[in-house]
Amino acid sequence: MNILFLCTGNSCRSQMAEGWAKRLAPPGWGIASAGIEAHGKNPRAIATMAEAGVDIANQESARVDAAMLDAADLVVTVCGHADEHCPALPPRLRKEHWPLSDPAKARGTEQEIAAVFRAARDDIRQRVAELIARLQQDPA
Repeated sequence: MNILFLCTGNSCRSQMAEGWAKRLAPPGWGIASAGIEAHGKNPRAIATMAEAGVDIANQESARVDAAMLDAADLVVTVCGHADEHCPALPPRLRKEHWPLSDPAKARGTEQEIAAVFRAARDDIRQRVAELIARLQQDPA
């Protein structure tokens, strides 16, 4: 199973999803993330994942390309913009959409922003865990 998490800029939500999937997926599964554009990684996303013991600091912020889509069995879009602007997918490729809010748009005190990032991290972990469990039961 090869999963590609797709977001607008591949800086936050898709990076978190990639990190969780790499941690939770069975050995041998291919896990990647990309963006419609590549904005670089969000430092708060890196720090928030590190709090949970998941190191995403060395993941790349990449722009989706044909080779990534060809290698994927499933594309998971994690924001509305990516879902609407997703490139044409090969007919065999499955797609799932998760309408996640962007924690990078959080405003307030440092504590309030950190709470938004933690909530996003925990939501993404739950979604990834459920996805992996589903795919293990019915990979087709």
